[in-house]
Amino acid sequence: MNDQQLPQGYRLRLGSSIDQALLLKLMQRTYQELHPGSNISHLAETVERYFSQETPLWFVETAPAGNSQGLLTYTQVVGCLWAGSAIDQVKGDRHAHIFLLYVSPSHRQQGIASVLMQQVEAWARERGDRQVALQVFEFNQPAIRLYEKFGYQVQSLLMTKGLNTQE
Repeated sequence: MNDQQLPQGYRLRLGSSIDQALLLKLMQRTYQELHPGSNISHLAETVERYFSQETPLWFVETAPAGNSQGLLTYTQVVGCLWAGSAIDQVKGDRHAHIFLLYVSPSHRQQGIASVLMQQVEAWARERGDRQVALQVFEFNQPAIRLYEKFGYQVQSLLMTKGLNTQE
């Protein structure tokens, strides 16, 4: 992992199984920001079901502060990226899939998301993946611009229809 690409005062850290609650908290922040007032209780089940050693998680933490023993400790998680695997339904190839990319609003536009994107792409290349995929809400234009900057293109559209259960 390369902290040198991050702005001064930040570091990149690989998450572990003890970070499950933190991942859930950041997912909840993401969906609360994008869909205020929505019921997001299902996110706990999503994390419980899919978070594992095969789904890496990277965090960006803020500047260190000294503790009483003179050791540096990083104080706040301000961003994360959670990835896993999917299957390309056209080619049948396994590929990396981004489940979540989040950067706290007060830390955006500083290159944090770009470093996280570079990290997941490096991980995918190491595994021999030929692509990285993700899903983004069409109204999330800042995220779409970031992904386009990295060369991501629309491959398919997710279409939904609400069903009236009282027919």
